[in-house]
Amino acid sequence: MASKRDYYDVLGVPRNASPDEVKKAFRQLARQYHPDVNNSSDAEARFKEVNEAYEVLGDPQKRAAYDRFGHAGVSGGGFGGSSGFGGAGLGDIFEEFFGGGFGGFGTRTRTAPRRGADLQHRLTLEFEEALFGTEREIEITRTETCGTCHGSRSEPGTTPVRCPECNGTGEVRQVQNTFLGQMVNITTCPRCKGAGEVPTTPCHTCDGRGQVRAQRTLNVTIPAGINDGMQIRLSGEGEPGLHGGPPGNLYVFVSVKPHQYFRRRGNDLILELHINVAQAALGHTLMVPVLEPAGEGEVELEIPPGTQSGQVFQIKGAGVPRLRRDGRHAGSGDLQVVVQVSIPKELTYEQAALFEQLADSLGEAVIPPANQRGFLDKVLDWLGGE
Repeated sequence: MASKRDYYDVLGVPRNASPDEVKKAFRQLARQYHPDVNNSSDAEARFKEVNEAYEVLGDPQKRAAYDRFGHAGVSGGGFGGSSGFGGAGLGDIFEEFFGGGFGGFGTRTRTAPRRGADLQHRLTLEFEEALFGTEREIEITRTETCGTCHGSRSEPGTTPVRCPECNGTGEVRQVQNTFLGQMVNITTCPRCKGAGEVPTTPCHTCDGRGQVRAQRTLNVTIPAGINDGMQIRLSGEGEPGLHGGPPGNLYVFVSVKPHQYFRRRGNDLILELHINVAQAALGHTLMVPVLEPAGEGEVELEIPPGTQSGQVFQIKGAGVPRLRRDGRHAGSGDLQVVVQVSIPKELTYEQAALFEQLADSLGEAVIPPANQRGFLDKVLDWLGGE
């Protein structure tokens, strides 16, 4: 096993180098050999070597032991854990240098303007409301700026003073010593909440919070053709922003009640229509219901002779308005009328006599060839058979 290089040689500093000189040398070499910025084959090994050297020479006690006994004096202190970085991975160390929080690098304030939180509201619509659109009022409870102090938190006529905890900066800084050097942790001042000022006399309406909970009534425009599970965004109707940031949004999640007769499939409506055997055999003209913005209407539908169960008749444009992504409409779907021939379970004496005559005239039951597509094929297709 190759012997380790002298830690002072690794960092390129003399043995009488000051702690600041050791730290400066370490930072320069760590940036130079970090694998994320150095693609050479030995970059990671050199990076580990540099960190190992600084872990020893950057600690006064370990440095004293190393100066006296060499590597043997710090053999028990090297790198803890399997990563070889004292619990910090390459990504963590890279973030310390380039992602913020290390010394004076990349620190960011937490009192910058921040967008407010989004709110949600659930709205249940009637089937017809979803099809043709409507206007609905909803009530929400949200946080708003106090109308008495206008967010200053102070009673009107009084003047706030500089926060003694953060000295008016709105931030609290805590310095921690790590093996990479001093880490500055910046948090929002817990006393002034980042405002930098505290009221001498808190506002009597909001108790010095600057905000109140309020109930508001909003008008929501429901576009025609909206479907169950969709959502409507009301921009700026969410929680207020912090430190002058914009408010959040309100998202209205839509649920649609089922209809007694109609079902929806995309932009089409499905209506199941039951007719009797005579109407199916002889043909028949009847009125079927359709949904219209003004209510329920009717349209004439002609059932041709010989209609079978499961046949579908299409009424163009009597379906759901098509809703485009930009909120505009592009025509409507169709009404699909699915016919079911009802077989009576009970017959009067006269009806039974007529069916007996009809049965004699129509002939016996027939078993079609297996390769002839028919009702059985439709059933098998529906069941997923071959």
